[in-house]
Parts: sequence; C-alpha cells; structure tokens
Amino acid sequence: MRVVGGQSSTAARLLPWTGTGGRPCYLVGSGTGYVARRADEVEEIQLDMAYELLGHAEGLLAGTDATAPQLHFLASRLSESLEQVQRIAESRGSRLEAALAEARPQVNSDTRP
Repeated sequence: MRVVGGQSSTAARLLPWTGTGGRPCYLVGSGTGYVARRADEVEEIQLDMAYELLGHAEGLLAGTDATAPQLHFLASRLSESLEQVQRIAESRGSRLEAALAEARPQVNSDTRP
C-alpha cells in the first residue's frame, strides 16, 4: 500500500504477462490472492528458465561448432528471457519502493513548531 496525501492506497503490481496488444497488466490489491500467487509462480518459472538458458548458452558458446541458426535461436531466447527478467525486476522494485514509503514515518506539517 502507498500513502498518498495521508490516505493509504494499494500500489499496483506489474504482472509478469501482458494483455491485449502487449499492454502491461497490473494487479491492485493486498497481493495475497489467487492472481498474486499465480504471478509469483510465473515469475519463479521465468527466473528458473533464464538460469537454465544461461547454462545452455555457456555450453553452446564454449564450442566452436555452433551454427548461425543455433546462435540466432539462442540470441532470440536470451532476448526474450532478458525482457522477462527486466519486467520482474521492475515489478519487484516498485513493490519494494512502495513498502519502504509506507514504512517511513509520515511528517505532519500541522505539528511543526
């Protein structure tokens, strides 16, 4: 939740998938419901796949016999994975920022001397 003008409001969570036309999807709420849990699962899968892809890339690039189509395929998957990981980082960073803002003591201008 974010505090806006002394009122608390829920921060929107960027979800790890897009909507129609590639538009970002957001979740507003406590972050404990079904959609939030599903988003957590999808993020975990995406991060695991990125880790596995890096291992595959290391193996392919360690040799000298990789073909142009193999390298193109690898580069495409790495690009997709990087987009997903960047989206996760953006989402988590926003949620962390909102949590830190909520935890900060609020200064009330009416109580200043």
